[in-house]
Amino acid sequence: MKDLLWKNIQTVKQQSPLIHNITNYVVMNNTANALLATGASPIMAHAHPEMVDMMNICQALVINIGTLDEYWVTSMKKAISQANQLQKPWVLDPVGAGATPYRDKVLAELVALKPTIIRGNASEIMALAKNNTSSTKGVDSSAESNEAVASAKFLAEKFQATVCISGATDIIINQKREIHLSNGHPLMAKITGMGCTATAIIAAFSAVIEDKLEATVSAMALLGVVGQLAAAESKGPGSLQINILDKLHSITEAEFISTLKITE
Repeated sequence: MKDLLWKNIQTVKQQSPLIHNITNYVVMNNTANALLATGASPIMAHAHPEMVDMMNICQALVINIGTLDEYWVTSMKKAISQANQLQKPWVLDPVGAGATPYRDKVLAELVALKPTIIRGNASEIMALAKNNTSSTKGVDSSAESNEAVASAKFLAEKFQATVCISGATDIIINQKREIHLSNGHPLMAKITGMGCTATAIIAAFSAVIEDKLEATVSAMALLGVVGQLAAAESKGPGSLQINILDKLHSITEAEFISTLKITE
């Protein structure tokens, strides 16, 4: 499995998929740099007249509701419609699910369009599944990832999606499989938008890997290992952010294989 995941990492670098990101403006720069360091190419576009054309040239779509706006919601729906028509994968990041009625209303409309992959923290996944037994605090998780497994399984079955629960242990689920990744570092939580970065990298892998659970596991394994290795040489969140980008670009097969902790 580790060898397969490393092969997928190289596939992204070799094919350099073009990823359309309708994401929140807090993290656009971070997301674009992370995609470039991984080997993909980012586009950030929101204008209604170009949504169809953008999806015609891009290989996957990121929908991130972090900084919701009515205009952007329409952009999202136009891009999703074209992605679905072209059978291109799209990844939903339900940032802050459960925080406000408007956010939940938009998410209900988006998830009904059947995302290929859903990635969120435990509280967000639980809220999205309408099985929320914990409070949602902004965009931070107040639940552990293993608490959201039932909700993730519900979402995976209802929408035929792959679901990723981010946490100290990342859990990736579809209708048949459940994989746990135990890498990363607590300091990663001190960098804004690390989850958003994960979502974008997942989209890059989904663009070039047919099995979407395998794509999601590959992306999360890469970011978890990179974060863990980068934290070992970082003094704080500022240097960690830079070191993550450097390590995404330069990670070796030996580093990846020896560091990855994966169970199924």
